[in-house]
Amino acid sequence: MAKLSRPRFGSLQFWPRSRARKILPSVNWKVINGEGILGIIAYKVGMASALVKDMTPNSMTINKRVIIPVTIMEVPSMKIFSIRFYKNGIVMKETIVSKDKELKRRVSVPKEIGEVKAPEGFDDVKIIIYSVVKDSGIKKTPDMTEISIGAENAEKKLEFAKSLVGKEISIKDFKGELFDVHGVTTGKGLSGPVQRFGISLKSHKSEKGVRRPGSLGPWHPARVTFKTPISGQLGMFTRVLYNLKKINSGLINEKDINGKNGFEHYGRLKTGYLMLKGSVQGPAKRQVILTAPARPSKKQVKKKFEFVELLR
Repeated sequence: MAKLSRPRFGSLQFWPRSRARKILPSVNWKVINGEGILGIIAYKVGMASALVKDMTPNSMTINKRVIIPVTIMEVPSMKIFSIRFYKNGIVMKETIVSKDKELKRRVSVPKEIGEVKAPEGFDDVKIIIYSVVKDSGIKKTPDMTEISIGAENAEKKLEFAKSLVGKEISIKDFKGELFDVHGVTTGKGLSGPVQRFGISLKSHKSEKGVRRPGSLGPWHPARVTFKTPISGQLGMFTRVLYNLKKINSGLINEKDINGKNGFEHYGRLKTGYLMLKGSVQGPAKRQVILTAPARPSKKQVKKKFEFVELLR
């Protein structure tokens, strides 16, 4: 008889299973390559079905219309709040370049804006951006995050950052066909080991409970190890989805994709939008960071879809 074996319940790659410290997670920009702005803030609208024409070479459905699941993201305009100068991974200087009144809801805004002067010896430049989310109508307080710039050297990064000061950055300025989605999953609170780790139920005649592990571990070491599936926090975790394919993007004033009553749990889109193939973590109106792909796959790059219409 073959040996009975199975993978353990719950992956140890995700540990600790604790609540995220902040909604917009930090991004490791060292592993992301590209040109121009490498990230943008977006808000999840919801999922829908899209009718597309498959243009992928050697595909079984080439030149045929297929229906695929897509996630719709609203991408309002963004502006630069400050420019940071780095040396050996440490912030040398930060210059604030915006004093918009909507920022008063989030940070203290100076009365006067300083001139952008680079310190000596800097080797990297990053920008702090904020979303003009009031244009979307879902809330008024802007979200802020640090975004990296793709260029040959630090001087060209600084020139590019200066060219964006005082301007609005839209979805059209972020080019690319693949996206990595950095966000926080939907929170579900305290959950038991059956739902949290997927352990099987015990016999209905078990004396010490059905929805719990048969043993919490050995007598020694006299403690419960982190590998034991027990109840705890489920959801509200920081996760990254890699290589989501862009299906369509644009501005609402150019092409309106809203239905008669907008989108469920969200409302009507008013700014820019982006459609990604597949699902995205988090509930409706959850803010996420879309970045250039850290490890683009050849399989995803060669896929090509021509958007036809959004099905209701």
